[in-house]
Amino acid sequence: MRTVTDKIVGVGLIGSQFITTIHTEALKLVSDAEILAVMSPTPGNAKSFAEKHGIPNHFIDLDDMLAMDEIDMVVIGAPNYLHCEICVKIAEAGKHVVVEKPLCMNLKEADIMIDACKKANVKLMYAEELCFTPKYVRLKALLDEGALGNPVLFKQLEKHDGPHAEHFWDVERSGGGVTMDMGCHGIQFFRWLHPGKKIKSVYAQMSTLVHGDKTKGDDNAIVIMEFEDGVTGMIEESWTKLG
Repeated sequence: MRTVTDKIVGVGLIGSQFITTIHTEALKLVSDAEILAVMSPTPGNAKSFAEKHGIPNHFIDLDDMLAMDEIDMVVIGAPNYLHCEICVKIAEAGKHVVVEKPLCMNLKEADIMIDACKKANVKLMYAEELCFTPKYVRLKALLDEGALGNPVLFKQLEKHDGPHAEHFWDVERSGGGVTMDMGCHGIQFFRWLHPGKKIKSVYAQMSTLVHGDKTKGDDNAIVIMEFEDGVTGMIEESWTKLG
């Protein structure tokens, strides 16, 4: 039972499409979180989303949502090219930031986001669900205990027929293709499973095999990462698998 000293985290959502629905469903399962508002610049979208999910406030303007004192944390579910700009605004409003993957478009933007959140003394969090999935949390615990011996190879793959969000086809708005969309999962997953070890080398084979009419980015990729202790991580990602 919650006591009067327990802190409920007030959450604001940015976005009204697939990924924001996923975040909403997850946050409803967290007893210490309460979704207070949703914002989308597209007229009608935030209102419809709020009504569907029982969210009390909806906005078209981000500044209006950030003016809510009750909001402690904001989850960014906007297209990738907007992540940096939005993150800085949220930080300047004194609220913690959760960013849907990928974090941003490039390293320069990442540094801007990190600096803004440090300056504002707020948390900047990257929404990588693999590191919180119960079966993988158990896997990491077994690795940390030494129950599985010393790892020599990590493998991760994800394949389907294309991104849920249309902006991912446009590299000017997404920052890249399937490696940017899904490869980020494997990279962080391996770093989490094998902490404290620097990555010594990276090899990537990235191709556009099927969706050349839709994107200039890669739709099929194999990435091999070698850690300083010789352990290898292999990532296979594809937008070319039917189904």
